[in-house]
Amino acid sequence: MKIAILGAGAWGTALAISLTVNSDSRHKIILWTKDPDHLAELVLHHTNRRFLPDFPLPDSLQLTSDLSVAVEAELALIVVPTAGLRETLRAIIACGKAVPVIWGGKGFEAQSAKLPYEVAQEEYAGIAPYGVLSGPSFAQEVAQGLPAALTLASHDEEFSKNTAAQLHTSRLRVYSSNDIIGVETGGAIKNVITIAVGISDGMGLGYNARAALITRGLAEISRLGLKLGGNMETFMGLTGVGDLMLTCTGDLSRNRQVGLMLAAGKSLPDILRELGHIAEGVYTAREVLKLSQELDVEMPITQAVCSILHDGVSAKMALERLLNREPKTESL
Repeated sequence: MKIAILGAGAWGTALAISLTVNSDSRHKIILWTKDPDHLAELVLHHTNRRFLPDFPLPDSLQLTSDLSVAVEAELALIVVPTAGLRETLRAIIACGKAVPVIWGGKGFEAQSAKLPYEVAQEEYAGIAPYGVLSGPSFAQEVAQGLPAALTLASHDEEFSKNTAAQLHTSRLRVYSSNDIIGVETGGAIKNVITIAVGISDGMGLGYNARAALITRGLAEISRLGLKLGGNMETFMGLTGVGDLMLTCTGDLSRNRQVGLMLAAGKSLPDILRELGHIAEGVYTAREVLKLSQELDVEMPITQAVCSILHDGVSAKMALERLLNREPKTESL
C-alpha cells in the first residue's frame, strides 16, 4: 500500500520511520512537509533535525513538499495539530483526490469546540472514508522501534478494521473501533488533565495527589465523553486510561512539560517558545470548558487548568481551590 504521511513533525516522522522499517516492505511511504525549506533540511541531513533529531530517515522513505504528489496514495495519514486539520482536508480536495484519510491530532477545534471527526464530516463527508488513529504513544519511542498499541476508529467499521490490519506491524499494534467520539474525546481531554498533573508534580505535591488527579481526571473525561455519545468501554481502554496514564507520568509529554514549567513560575508565552512544539492541551482546555458548561457537565480540574492558562490565576491558588472543594460522594 502507498501511504502518504502529511505533516513532518515529530509524530508524523516517527510514523514514517516505523511504517517504513517495520512493515516488511508491504508499504511505500511518502512524507510530506508543506515547508520547502524544511524539505531541503530533511533531504540534506537525512534526519528531522527540527522535531526528531536522533533518528535517521530510512533510505526508502520518499520526501516531498508537493501535496498533489503526496496524495497519489491509497491512504493519507494527516499528522498535523487539530487546528490544521480543516485546512489540510480542503487542500487534499483541491488536489482533486479522493484518498481515504486518517488523522492523528488530539484536541477540539478552537472557536468551534468541534472534535476532529466533526470537522471531517463538514469537509470530507461523501468523498472517501475517514477515521482517527490515537492512543498512548510517544514519537521518540515509536521511531526507536519500541512496542506501542494504538486504536483506529471510524464510523465506517469495515474501513477501520481493514485499515487497522494494514497498519498493524510487529512494533505497532493497531486495534479497530467504531467509537470515534469516545476515542477522540479521550485523546483530547487527557492533554488538559496532564497539564494539571504536571503542575501538581512540579509543586512537589506527591504521588498521592498525582493518583487523585489522574483518577478524577478520568472521571471528567468519561462524564463529557458519555454526554457527547462515546462508550464507557472506550474510556477504560487505550485511548482513555491508557493515553491518560502515559502522558500524565511520562516526561516526554509536552503537556506534562507545560504543567511542570507553569509550576516553576514561567509564563505561558515563554513556555511555548521553549517547547518549540505544539502542546494541544493549551489550546483545547478553553474549548473543553466551554463545551462542558454548555452541556452542564462538571469538570473542576479542567476549570482549574483554564484559570491558570487564560485567567491569570497562579498555579498554587488554582490547586488550593481545587483541593478545598466541598466533599461529595465519589462518582462519575
